[in-house]
Formats: sequence, C-alpha cells, structure tokens
Amino acid sequence: MDRLREMTVFAAAAEAGGFAKAGARLRLSPPAVTRIIATLEDRLGVRLFTRTTRRLAITEAGTRFLEASRRVLADVETAEKDAAGEAAVPQGHLRITASATFGREVLTPVVARFLEAHPRVTASLVLLDRVVNLVEEGLDLGIRIGDLPDSSLLARHLGLVRRVLVASPAYVAARGAPKTPAELKGHDVIAFTSLMPGRELRFADTGARAKKGEHHVTLTPRLEVNDAAAAIAAAAAGEGIVPALSYMVAKDIRARRLVRVLARFEPAALPVQIIYPPARLMAPKLRAFIDFAAPRLQRALAALEI
Repeated sequence: MDRLREMTVFAAAAEAGGFAKAGARLRLSPPAVTRIIATLEDRLGVRLFTRTTRRLAITEAGTRFLEASRRVLADVETAEKDAAGEAAVPQGHLRITASATFGREVLTPVVARFLEAHPRVTASLVLLDRVVNLVEEGLDLGIRIGDLPDSSLLARHLGLVRRVLVASPAYVAARGAPKTPAELKGHDVIAFTSLMPGRELRFADTGARAKKGEHHVTLTPRLEVNDAAAAIAAAAAGEGIVPALSYMVAKDIRARRLVRVLARFEPAALPVQIIYPPARLMAPKLRAFIDFAAPRLQRALAALEI
C-alpha cells in the first residue's frame, strides 16, 4: 500500500507541476508530499524531479516511472471496480487528442454520439496540430495520422489519407496547373505550416529514371497559415495552391470548389490510427470508446476518400 501511495503522490505531483498543487488535490500538506517523493527517490536510487525556486521539472527517469505508475494505478482501479461488479459499466473521464481539423470535422460527432450512448462517461477533446505524448500529458488515447515511430503504444488502424495539392478552378484557369513539382516555384503557394515543415513539400519520384522513395522541393510561400481551414479557404478563394490531407478537401473537390494538381507525384498514403498506452487491464471506458469509435471513424474516412 505504501508503494501505491507513493505512486499516487508522484503522479499527482507530475501532473500538477508542483508539490503544493499535488498536496491540495490529495489533501496532503506540501511537506508531506515532499517527504513521500524523497522517500520514493531514495528507494529507487534516482532523481524523479529537478527542482528550482521557480519550477518543478520531471527527469527522464521520472518520465519512465510516470508511465509505469499510471499503468499500475489504472490496473488497480479497474481491478477494484471489477471486484465491485462495476467493470462492465463504462464510467469516468476520457481525455482524447487529435489534430485540430480531424477533431473538428471527423472525431467530435463520434465522441458526441458515444457520450449519448454512455451517460456515465465524460470527455475532454485536446485538439492540437502537433505530436502529443499521451503519457506525459495525461491522455487516454489519440488519433494519429502518419507512421508511428518505434513505440510502446498500441494502435488500431482506421484508414488512409493522402497528402494532396489543391487549387481553385479559377486559379488554374488563370495561371495554369504545374506539370512537375519544380514548376511550383513559379506559382503562388499557400503553406499550411504543419504540412510544410521547413517550407518543404514531399513528392513521390516517378518515371523510369527516378530514384525510389520521396524527394523534397523547398518553396517560398506567398502566404503561411497555421490553421488548415484558413489555408484551404484562401485556396478556394483563388489565392494559390495549398497542401492538405485528402479528408480535409474531399467535400470541396466534389463540389468543384477545388481541384487536385500534381496528383501523379503524390507521396504514399498515410495511415490513420487510434493509439493508446498498453495496460494489463484496460479501463472499460477506454475499451468501450475504441469499440464504438473505430468502425464509425473507418466509415467516416472511407466517405472522405478522393
């Protein structure tokens, strides 16, 4: 029990970013939290936090121990509910992350229907156009677009999306469509910054003499935008050519507000996956959400294929 208490206090301090905040959450005094953390560090023989007068930062060893502590504490909670006969009923709070556009256009309606079906569950959606560390940020699961690096995370495949270039029919009529990636240098490019790191675009090599894989073209955008919807709206208004993921522009292409350019140079499709940390006993709320959301997200992505 002492070890579980230490893990609970440690996880609270890591999540709260301070001993006083953790103590307030657990109804412990700051000195009591400090003693428990110090005892834990002495027993483990490592520093879990670095402390200054202004901030508390978790160490690399602390990050690893935090991931393990969360798994253990989640397993204990699930086991207790199972023993009490509550495990079959999804309940509690889910924290879910996805990119901003995917969350707004695809995920939010599915989450809303899940909450209607499971009244004892609440949820937070964290929508960010950056790669989020689930464990460090206390998230239960995420939707990841792109190949996963070597990771302990578990994944469930949902579908594929493509990286495409689009422009308005009016822009193409006025300026013509580029025939090769190099010709983009003579066009107005609108950069959605998440898809153009370093102002580069990736293309598939084509032709008999092409090398296998991808190559990059560095461009000087006419306009840079950190929001996909704004970048796509600018392209639809005739301001230039914009990179996007296929699901973002499928409706505009079908409505002929946008057209694809350089389609034969598009790089390989990207997988879309639900990702979540492993646990010996998966919380019912998490299991229920994955089983509910996966087929609905698969159908939603299939409907947005182009």
